[in-house]
Amino acid sequence: MEPNGSTDPVVVLTGGTRGIGYGLAEAFLERGCSVVISGRDGAVVAEAASRLAAGAPGRAAGTACDVRSFPDVQGLWDFAAARFGRVDIWINNAGIGQPQSDVEALDPDLVGNIFATNCAGALYGCRVAMSGMRAAGRGAVYNMEGLGSGGEIVRGMTAYGASKRSLAYITDAAAREARGSGVIVGAIRPGMTATDLITAEYRGKPEEWARVRRIFNILSDTVPTISPWIADRVLRNRRNGARIVWLTGAKAAGRFLTAPFVRRSIYPDLP
Repeated sequence: MEPNGSTDPVVVLTGGTRGIGYGLAEAFLERGCSVVISGRDGAVVAEAASRLAAGAPGRAAGTACDVRSFPDVQGLWDFAAARFGRVDIWINNAGIGQPQSDVEALDPDLVGNIFATNCAGALYGCRVAMSGMRAAGRGAVYNMEGLGSGGEIVRGMTAYGASKRSLAYITDAAAREARGSGVIVGAIRPGMTATDLITAEYRGKPEEWARVRRIFNILSDTVPTISPWIADRVLRNRRNGARIVWLTGAKAAGRFLTAPFVRRSIYPDLP
């Protein structure tokens, strides 16, 4: 019997208090896993972990962690290992986006925060998790990729897209280093997910929202739709370097072809 009372996986999610991170935490718990979530605000983490634990007593926990700080990331690993005895799956999910903005109008502080969170934070997570898992001879690390990871270029998304393109490099490089260690490194590409990361950019901008809403409704899916599908594939995957992709090119093309006949309403009106 493992220290957490089960042979089911122990999953750590950075940025797991809301959105796709919280949805994945729910999905993993529904599949019998134990889960540790994190976030920058300790009170928010505690509240989210309490909600998760209500449906899975003894299998959900959380702690504050700012992924921009290496000691915080190491502390997250130490917390999970102390609480459940081990870490089997580590998902670098924490990330921040940007409002659409041309390069010359970008806020320098936001640029620094995007790269510190989306790139350095993921690298810290890879270092901590790969080191701990290599010692155990097994484990899986996943980076949450996004717009830009596959080379897509969208005007106004330069900082975010560049950070995710960098994250794809981190994934590939870490996967190469993991060969033969018993540890696998991969990526998750959930596609366009209906979360605050998207809608927050358009609040108070009704004209811009009206312009993009139709396309977003075609391409997007909800967290409850995507999360169980991703969780199943993460738990089944044994291939180093794998990318778990929800919205494939073929699926996106099919949605555009059927859009005149199938109405998808994913997003509500924004204030």
